[in-house]
Amino acid sequence: MLEVNDLNAGYGKVTVLKGISFTVPAGKVVSLIGSNGAGKTTTMRALSGLLSPAQGQVIFNNQIVTGKRSDQMAALGMAHCPEGRRVFTTMTVNDNLTLGAYSRLRRGTSKRQVKDDLQRMYTLFPRLDERKLQLAGTLSGGEQQMLAMARALMAKPAIMLLDEPSMGLAPILVAEIFNIIRQLRAEGVTMLLVEQFASAALKVSDYGYVLEHGKITLHDSAAALSQNPAVIAAYLGGAGH
Repeated sequence: MLEVNDLNAGYGKVTVLKGISFTVPAGKVVSLIGSNGAGKTTTMRALSGLLSPAQGQVIFNNQIVTGKRSDQMAALGMAHCPEGRRVFTTMTVNDNLTLGAYSRLRRGTSKRQVKDDLQRMYTLFPRLDERKLQLAGTLSGGEQQMLAMARALMAKPAIMLLDEPSMGLAPILVAEIFNIIRQLRAEGVTMLLVEQFASAALKVSDYGYVLEHGKITLHDSAAALSQNPAVIAAYLGGAGH
């Protein structure tokens, strides 16, 4: 599904990613864990076309996509839920979700199908159903996170990149977000998850990679990583989700 080989990326003269390699198999959830500044968000930006890699190769669905623009990556089936939500604050919840299906409508998907998908999102995210006519900017942080995830799902992506979905949320909303991720995993949605709450991330993942100072230092099954003494000491001490 997604294969990353020897990827280097950064900003100006600053190299953030220093030759990282990893894979995300179809139908699996893979977590990328690490401390602030490790390069997690830079990885997501380099994959989704928001940042052009300096070196390395990205292969998506057996196609070399290194350096493609974000709109091209979206058209190929990669949906990026960026850190900080980035919803369209002056549009309603319903319009935000409909916009998520824009590329599908351009390719000829029927309005009836999109309407059915909207209903599915409202079933998956009941809070959004209650607020479908509200402006997105009036939603709470947790509700905006749900909207960002639902909007990405409206594109029927081959893979979702979730960047820090729990950031800034109250514990009860963090639990709700991870319950939804767990449900999507059960449905076979392929996801790459970047998350500071390593414990929560590993519980919903099949496999995990540890990113430190722009390099992959450890990788294993999520279950094995959650029992690894070095990972416990560095990342799982206070993340009891």
